[in-house]
Amino acid sequence: MDILKSIVPGVVNCLSPHAQREFSYWYNSGANFENLKAELHRLKVERESIQRRVSEAERKGEKIEENVEKWLVNANESIEQAAKFIQDEEKANDGRCLMGLFPDWFARYHHGKKAETEKEALFKLREEAGRFDDRISYRTVPEDIWLKSHKGYEAFESRLSTLKAIQNALIVVDVSIIGVYGMGGIGKTTLVQEVARQAMADKLFDTVVFSEVSQTPDIKKIQQEIAEKLGLELHEEVESRRASRLCERLKNEKKILVILDNIWKPLDLGTIGIPFGVEHRGCKLLFTTRDLDVLLRTESEKNFSIGILNEQEAWRLFKIMAGDYVENRELKPIATRVAKALAKALRNKELPVWKNALQELQTPSEASFDGGVPAEAYSTIELSYKYLRGEQLKKTFLLCSLITPAPIMDLFKYSMGLGVFKSVHKLRDSCLLLEDGGSKYISMHDVVRDVAISIACRDKIGFVVRNEDVWNWPDADALKKYLAISFKDSIVNDIPEGSESLQLQLLVMSPKNSFSVPNIPKNFFKRTKKLRVLDLTRMRLLSLPSSIGLLVNLQTLCLNQSILGGIDIAIIGKLENLEILSFLQSDIVELPKALGQLTNLRLLDFTDCFRLKVIAPNVISSLTRLEELYMGNCSIEWEVERANSKRSNASLDELMHLPRLTTLEIDVKNDSMLPERFLARKLERFKIHIGNDDCKSLRALKLKLAFTDICSMKLQGVNSVEYLLLDKLRGIKNVLFNLDTEGFSQLKVLWVQNNPDFFCIVDSRAMVACDAFPLLESLGLHNLINMERICIDRLKVESFNELKNIEVYNCDKLSNIFWLSTKKCLPRLERIAVVNCSKMKEIFAIGEEVDNAIEKIEFAQLRSLSLGNLPEVTSFCREVKTPSASPNRPASQEESTTMYSSSEITLDISTLLFNEKVRSVADRPIR
Repeated sequence: MDILKSIVPGVVNCLSPHAQREFSYWYNSGANFENLKAELHRLKVERESIQRRVSEAERKGEKIEENVEKWLVNANESIEQAAKFIQDEEKANDGRCLMGLFPDWFARYHHGKKAETEKEALFKLREEAGRFDDRISYRTVPEDIWLKSHKGYEAFESRLSTLKAIQNALIVVDVSIIGVYGMGGIGKTTLVQEVARQAMADKLFDTVVFSEVSQTPDIKKIQQEIAEKLGLELHEEVESRRASRLCERLKNEKKILVILDNIWKPLDLGTIGIPFGVEHRGCKLLFTTRDLDVLLRTESEKNFSIGILNEQEAWRLFKIMAGDYVENRELKPIATRVAKALAKALRNKELPVWKNALQELQTPSEASFDGGVPAEAYSTIELSYKYLRGEQLKKTFLLCSLITPAPIMDLFKYSMGLGVFKSVHKLRDSCLLLEDGGSKYISMHDVVRDVAISIACRDKIGFVVRNEDVWNWPDADALKKYLAISFKDSIVNDIPEGSESLQLQLLVMSPKNSFSVPNIPKNFFKRTKKLRVLDLTRMRLLSLPSSIGLLVNLQTLCLNQSILGGIDIAIIGKLENLEILSFLQSDIVELPKALGQLTNLRLLDFTDCFRLKVIAPNVISSLTRLEELYMGNCSIEWEVERANSKRSNASLDELMHLPRLTTLEIDVKNDSMLPERFLARKLERFKIHIGNDDCKSLRALKLKLAFTDICSMKLQGVNSVEYLLLDKLRGIKNVLFNLDTEGFSQLKVLWVQNNPDFFCIVDSRAMVACDAFPLLESLGLHNLINMERICIDRLKVESFNELKNIEVYNCDKLSNIFWLSTKKCLPRLERIAVVNCSKMKEIFAIGEEVDNAIEKIEFAQLRSLSLGNLPEVTSFCREVKTPSASPNRPASQEESTTMYSSSEITLDISTLLFNEKVRSVADRPIR
């Protein structure tokens, strides 16, 4: 060989360039092989980087660029092919010929050329990745739910001609603005949404945008709703600049339909930023309103009236709402005539009641209500009101009209204070109160609310003002009769010194801002002793009026979002019958000792009072009837209670003295403040954040302790939690049974991350067997560097029975996700994501009992499978006997009889990822 090396350079110089290149494959075979291994490593690093960015983008709901997805597929295939070539080369014997005296020149040339070719392919892929820069994904705009569903739409024949006429108007090139008008609640919105659905199906438009305008148009809100649908971000605060940007973006849309629903007065489309007419023929506008004059003043070019249903259609809708009982032979003739206007109010009533209803409907109120509701509709709703059972329910209905729309929590506080909580639920169940906004707000249908307010004002039950620049208090005579006064988003003139309001039970004062209302006179509440609910939202209070201490019947006091400026609020302690006290989002800084006298208090709300630092010692523990305590996003400087030491602030031990507490929301900086068994309380709803984080679950516990040890006694009793996040904990080896010995029977989401001491999630070898996590839906495991197994023993059928989502990232010692002992395990699994687990052998291990069964493992619900950087995985499911013991946890003498080392695992001989043991994965496309 030395002689060959000495003469090779001279020989090579005599060859042609092509021959020299071919000769180099033989001569540089070893170097080519090493270069290939180096390039393979570099591409793997690049792929991991791209995959991490892809995973992050997917978690944000973004769409991955098609060229990035193709690159990952090509990279995975090329890496697998190169790795196999390297593995085969390293295992192969160094081929020799002529009794080993000379190398196998042909094999050396072939392998050198193959290595060089593979290296160049890997290098090219790595170069392509460099072109991605930061652009690997893009935001998508989800399609509106109503565009996908016909739910709620009834195809009535009388409306069909109008629907077709609107569709035809949309096709006319010279028509830009189309209007639909009719009385409130008649079905305008439902109709135009059906028009939009059919127009999209017929490809008349590329995009449809929908925005509800309402009585008080919010230009920024309308702009934002349109922009979000177009994927446009509006960062400008000035409306005119936002309008310019929106206008330019809309001009880029060739065919777009903009629906502005429920407009009450003419709109300046230029102010919003909507181009139309000759400015942009591709933009069509569709308006709905109660008033034709509004459309005419908005320059609408085609307008369509929506009338009432004919008799047959009204009867069909009536039966849907009232039930088949109306088909009774004696009842039907009367019910058919009533059906044109009335449904649920007369459900299951007797014949005389129906006759009386018909008579009232045939003689409606003479004057048309000025809120835009015709007399016929007015009388219909008034009749529904009359048929509410009991005076209490009627009064509640009218009072709700004065304060809705409102957050559900506010309505709850009002109804508890007024003693009408059950009535509110009845109104909601009968659809007179509606939940919207993700069940955070409660409202009435606009036409129902308008009529209810009219009745309340007419009968001197309530007085309401909304969205008015300036208003005055009712006159003295009227004030004596009102049960409720409500003004929102308005400016009030001088508040009288001491008006006589002997019947007043509810007073809501929520001005436009804290500067738009004068201070409340000190004697204002002197003659309002029947007041039960007082809401002073967004008020700037220089002091609390001294007369507030005279409100002996006050049940609810809300000072939400109010500027208290450090004023003395000790006078509130005189309200001994107070049950609801709320400072939500106010700037309160200290809770004085005097408030410990509120021994009847049931709910205390400090949500988002981030300036609240001090609560006088023993105030909380004095509130022995407290049921609900909200302290989310508060910065209380809790003190630890110690014997023979005087405290200047509250301690968490005080919460242990509240026997009726069922709801708790609280943020605690670290666990050193927690008393033992703090989490063992049987709470119905809670959000306890120990560390820093946020969650929407009703029963949530988050522990983020920056790698500090935590006493296990403080964690006992967490079994009722629904959402559990464990971040940076030390001293905890597993979730079950270190934290709970009952299997976490209520847990729905478990997220464990950055915990170096975790060995497993479930270790029940030394405990009594139980069903682990029977309701768990989502399991996330991130950066658990020493976790070797999720479950030490076999996975029971009842355990993880509701699991839908598994995410495992950066768990280097994990050999598989679960060890399945029956084909019925994990029946609802929908999504699997496993990335960067270097020692994982298979995704699922299969027990011997499954292998001997005739049926195959089924994953019938699996929809998404993401696997990345799993270098040792060869199959999705693989047969094993028993998992090996941890090297960090030596098996006991008893365990050693059932544990096997990794060399004793029986392998499935199939090299396919989805082998014959798996059904419903390989046979169905998986994203």
